[in-house]
Amino acid sequence: MKGNTVEQFLVISALIAIAGSCAKISSPTGGPRDRMPPVILETVPEYGAKNFHGKSIEITFDEFISLNNINEKFMVSPPTEKKPLVYQRGKRLIVEFDEKLRDSTTYTLYFQDAIRDLNEGNTIDNYQFVLSTGPVLDSLSVTGNVYNAFDLEAPEKTMVLLYRELADTFVTKHLPDYISRVDPKGYFRINNVKAGIYRLYALKDNDNSKNYNLPDEEFAFMNSPVEITPEKNFIPEVKDTVPVKKPLPKTRDNRINPEPEVQDTIVRIGEYPLMLFQAAKTNHYLTSSSRPLKYQLIYTLSLPPDSMSFHFEIPGSSGEGYFIEQSMMRDTITVWLTDSTIYSESQITTLVDYPFTDTLGITALKHDTIQMRYLAPRPTRGTRVRKNTYTVETNLKANTLKPGQKIYFRSGTPFREPDTSRIKFYQLEDSVRTRVPYQLTRDTATSCRYFLDANLPEDKKYLFIADSASFGNIYGENTDSTGFSFSIRKTDSYCKITLTVINCKTESIIQLLNNQEKIISEKKINSDGKIVFPLLDAGTYRLKVIYDLNGDGHWTTGDFSKGIEPEPVSYYPREIDLKTGWILDIDQDWDIGVEYLKDQKLRKKVTTRR
Repeated sequence: MKGNTVEQFLVISALIAIAGSCAKISSPTGGPRDRMPPVILETVPEYGAKNFHGKSIEITFDEFISLNNINEKFMVSPPTEKKPLVYQRGKRLIVEFDEKLRDSTTYTLYFQDAIRDLNEGNTIDNYQFVLSTGPVLDSLSVTGNVYNAFDLEAPEKTMVLLYRELADTFVTKHLPDYISRVDPKGYFRINNVKAGIYRLYALKDNDNSKNYNLPDEEFAFMNSPVEITPEKNFIPEVKDTVPVKKPLPKTRDNRINPEPEVQDTIVRIGEYPLMLFQAAKTNHYLTSSSRPLKYQLIYTLSLPPDSMSFHFEIPGSSGEGYFIEQSMMRDTITVWLTDSTIYSESQITTLVDYPFTDTLGITALKHDTIQMRYLAPRPTRGTRVRKNTYTVETNLKANTLKPGQKIYFRSGTPFREPDTSRIKFYQLEDSVRTRVPYQLTRDTATSCRYFLDANLPEDKKYLFIADSASFGNIYGENTDSTGFSFSIRKTDSYCKITLTVINCKTESIIQLLNNQEKIISEKKINSDGKIVFPLLDAGTYRLKVIYDLNGDGHWTTGDFSKGIEPEPVSYYPREIDLKTGWILDIDQDWDIGVEYLKDQKLRKKVTTRR
């Protein structure tokens, strides 16, 4: 009996184990990733509803959703005084209005890409919901493109404003009648607009006021009103950017087989171009004061002081314990302290007078007392204190120089007079060293730079040797010994661009840029003709023209208060690829009569990244 009992127990245990393994539930593995955005099942009211007088809108999806940066991305056109409350509950999105909507008005709710599914984060791109509080649903549209006026790039986080009121000052104080955002490529479209004449603007809104009320906001305007009529509404009517539909059939793992991803490279061109600019500063004030070194004080101004001056003094000082230098634009003032009894103090009281514009727009000298503090950095525990090494920057480190290129030496602090008895300069030919006469000249604009002047023939090698203490600063710090061997390359080893400019109608500035749009060289012209850019290294270049309408020699931004748009710019249609040894003469003429031209391939910010 005992043996039978044990045997029965073992059999029953085995059966239970097998049954348990058969009943075990495991998560499905593998299968394609869900790449489909949420699907709308129902909206209350329905899309395009008329005579709406409710307080909320409810949209139901086929899956759980989440809202990404909804406070930043959600907008209502026309804007409401109080921003609606937008939130989700499971698979539902709810919009609650906190004020009565205007009568007989078509409203468009822009969600951009804020709606996404909860699990994979797939977004509904540019979702819009439209309804009307009257019997008519306005159906006209206005389209265009916003560009940065200086480089024709597509701006980020920019709104487009449409006003029925045509007075220029209205945009500075009131909400627009319609509002939208530009897409990543600068294109905009405002839907469901009523026929009429409007003012059109673009704005980077710094304070979320939805009007141009701050002088440092980037802004764009058209000098003439735009007329929106059914005859001009050439854009096909779109009933819904994300139509309400039943969910598509899904696979056994409850996922939809996605379509292959297609990279969008199309740039849509709308009817109205807007050039975004930041107005020039007009108010004078002190922007900053700092003491980066114990013997260096720096003051920066918002604008050059014009006819007014910047005055500096240290109470109790005779004025001989320091000297002052100004930047080329005179908006940065550097004070070098030379009296150790002054700069050894951790805090120095300074008195400054500078131009200041008050709230009434009146500019006068302002007297200010500024405490300048300096705390020497303390070494962390366990680290050895290293003696500071005084170094001097020079372009001799490049090993090669262009014919006629100036040799410079630059210091972070004012130079003392270099000790030329410790400096040797040779021309090398085989094993023979020949002394090269030279002269060191201090830069007239700053005490922190010297130039070396010498006659240096092309295609020769040179050796510059500076023994220790050849260079030093006024605070007793000196350089270690150093040497540089370099050569002057032959002119014909460089590239050259010869450009024939036609259709020059005004004073213009032709700029040669690298592929990051840093200025390499520029030429000023006032008529058709040839332009030569010599001594170019191999690389990729771009050409840009600034139409210098006021003839001041540089690009000038716009001024909305005076109705002045920023000076136009344009680009040569393609990049120019130079290779070493080429002498490149561009075959075709450049017709600079075409303004605001920049090929999509030259644009940087609109490149799609995944």
